[in-house]
Amino acid sequence: MSDVIKNIKERRSIRKYKEDMIPKEIIEKIVEAGTYAPSGMGKQSSIILAITNKEVRDKLSRLNAKIMGVDSDPFYGAPVILVVLAKKDIPTYIYDGSLVMENLMLAANSLGIGSCWIHRAKEEFETGEGKEILKSLGIEDEYEGIGHCILGYKAEEGTQKPRKDNYVYYIE
Repeated sequence: MSDVIKNIKERRSIRKYKEDMIPKEIIEKIVEAGTYAPSGMGKQSSIILAITNKEVRDKLSRLNAKIMGVDSDPFYGAPVILVVLAKKDIPTYIYDGSLVMENLMLAANSLGIGSCWIHRAKEEFETGEGKEILKSLGIEDEYEGIGHCILGYKAEEGTQKPRKDNYVYYIE
């Protein structure tokens, strides 16, 4: 089996992380893989916020938890958050951002780093606090949050669910 297919089949969502920070060189490799995701007409509508600052990470965690209606950490203790946003005036922006998310998760897995897609980025960056974060970075275009790719060293392995019946229909 090819390494790419093996990586796709073995990647799991991880929901428990060690506190250890990932070295910057590894984060850069993962982020770079995200920038090579396909995009509609090659317009590259997505951007990635690579967050290792604990204060900002915790602020996003609190905001995400508030939207979700819980008091727990929706990022499962992961020390790194890669937020994918996409420019709303590009017709394929949601798909473009989703492809970036997949590339990030596959790259992380190939480097021995756990990951998980966490939702509610759209709602986060529609709040005043979320907009303020973007403004502080000089991001002024109309972006929509696509997702958070949380990263960290696995504290436990993820589980695989069996593939459902009738997943594929062949038309020959």
